[in-house]
Amino acid sequence: MRTTIVLACTAAAWLAAAPAASAQGDSYPSRPITIIVPFPPGGSSDVVTRIVAQKLADNLKANVVIDNRGGGGGAPGAIAAKQAAPDGYTLLLANNGLFAILPALTPNINFDPLKDFQPITPIVTFPSVLVVPDASPARNVKDLVALAKSKPGGLNFASQGVGSGGHILGEMLRLNSGAPFTHVPYRGAGPAVSDLAAGNVDLLFSSYVSAIGQVQAGKLRVLGWTATKRAAALPDVPTMAEAGFPGTELEIWHGIVAPAGTPAPIVRKLNEEIIKAAKSPEVLSKVAPQAVEMSTLSPAEFAKLIATDIDVLGKVIRDAGIKAQ
Repeated sequence: MRTTIVLACTAAAWLAAAPAASAQGDSYPSRPITIIVPFPPGGSSDVVTRIVAQKLADNLKANVVIDNRGGGGGAPGAIAAKQAAPDGYTLLLANNGLFAILPALTPNINFDPLKDFQPITPIVTFPSVLVVPDASPARNVKDLVALAKSKPGGLNFASQGVGSGGHILGEMLRLNSGAPFTHVPYRGAGPAVSDLAAGNVDLLFSSYVSAIGQVQAGKLRVLGWTATKRAAALPDVPTMAEAGFPGTELEIWHGIVAPAGTPAPIVRKLNEEIIKAAKSPEVLSKVAPQAVEMSTLSPAEFAKLIATDIDVLGKVIRDAGIKAQ
């Protein structure tokens, strides 16, 4: 599905290409920019990307095309972006699921997050809430861990699928607490949240957006938040570190990357303009209800974040023995 929003390396290598690239940067963009979103339309990341893209189109006075290419864990979309011309007109919405978790689960994947892409900037992070059925006797995370340890076989934790953020966080809690938690994968957040609300599983790490309806309906209760600081939308919910389990933290970031070899002036211009769009009052007012954080970095900082997540999340996957299914 394709939707169009119409609203109007090394330092030495960069320096060597500077004169020609500078001219490209001055005239860029002169035609529509396509952002490949390797996930189905309608999800939280897709919604936020469209909001940012609309403001980016405003600022650049250029058309922006959102090209949804769901399936395959995002790999087909990433490969299409890798193979595109490195001219700034084809970009990719990446996240740490695609760049860190999927390669750890699928070693023979046909792209290299570090070699095949030029980071531009993250735009948004999605921490998760730890939720339990309202009927659960656990009133906090320590209660939940104690409950798991007291029951033969422990507790079952739902996830959005094998290798999802919810799966990784559940395994982090298991490893950090020593409690017996058994993974129950679902096909996406919707079925997992519904089954949790029905009491068929014991806990779930979910995006706030996916869980808030059932929380507001009184069917789910929030015990923890997986960021390093509390959310403005959930001031009474402790972080997992505050709840007694540091290291059970994961913020799913989504950010923009370009094919490797994109000229430095275009990278700089995209970084500046995407950050300007993401931090604009119009964008912030639209995303605030989703309890997400607009988070931007320089290309070098973003590259470091990607490399760190590849190491950290890869280790969790190996330590937990997670296998692709």
